[in-house]
Amino acid sequence: MPIRRKTALFFGSFNPVHNGHLMLANYLVEYGGLDDLWFIVSPHNPFKDKETLLEDRHRLRMLELAVEGDERFEVSDIEFYMPKPSYTIDTLVRLSERYPNNEFYLVCGLDNLKRFPKWKNADIILRDYHILVYPRKGFDGGELLQHSHVHLLDAPEIEVSSTFIRNAVSEGRDVRYFMPEKVYKYIDEMRFYR
Repeated sequence: MPIRRKTALFFGSFNPVHNGHLMLANYLVEYGGLDDLWFIVSPHNPFKDKETLLEDRHRLRMLELAVEGDERFEVSDIEFYMPKPSYTIDTLVRLSERYPNNEFYLVCGLDNLKRFPKWKNADIILRDYHILVYPRKGFDGGELLQHSHVHLLDAPEIEVSSTFIRNAVSEGRDVRYFMPEKVYKYIDEMRFYR
């Protein structure tokens, strides 16, 4: 049997992508024993305010700009073409079928781990995939941290958030050093979040 490629899947709206996302992705590949990491851009949620969530294509483009030229990272729009709402299990199954030589690891924040049992087919995800959990201040993760497929990372805690950046931009503040230069320029030129 050929050696399978270890690939982390980092799901999110990335609205916008920022240096915290990239620092975590970098940590996962360099310290997590992975071969690469794929950013999975979540499509627009019809229940979220359209004013705050940019169109799918813009969030995808900013991620592409952010990781341009770094072969460790890939950006995927797979969920754009799947039934809505999109469920993690469906994406995992589709990716596993499409890329049988990849062993996929799900990236999850400690804050989301407590809610994980409510996810669609959470038991199947835990059975068939490993979950790499990054620390979040004020969260303990609950009982799932004892599961053999759940791995708490000793990653640095990164407190910058997309919400902070959107709010700062809307207030007219300069936050250029919180994200890659190309992403900052894209947001500025498109006049997003104002």
